Amino acid sequence: MLNPKNLKPGQEQYEEYYCAPVKKNLVQYDFRYQNGNLFSCVGKTLDECRKKRDNFQKI
Repeated sequence: MLNPKNLKPGQEQYEEYYCAPVKKNLVQYDFRYQNGNLFSCVGKTLDECRKKRDNFQKI
C-alpha cells in the first residue's frame, strides 16, 4: 500500500494493480516535489505516469 506521507522531496513511489471495472493493469503513481507539493496520478504504465508528471511541471 502506498503512503505518500513517507515521501521525501524528489522521491517517487508507484504500485501496479488490476482494475476489475476496466479489466486492465494500471499504475498508481506519487511524486513529491522539492517544494513539498505532492503529484499523484493513475496511468497505464509507469512511463505514462512520469510523462504526466513532467507535463504537469511545465504548467
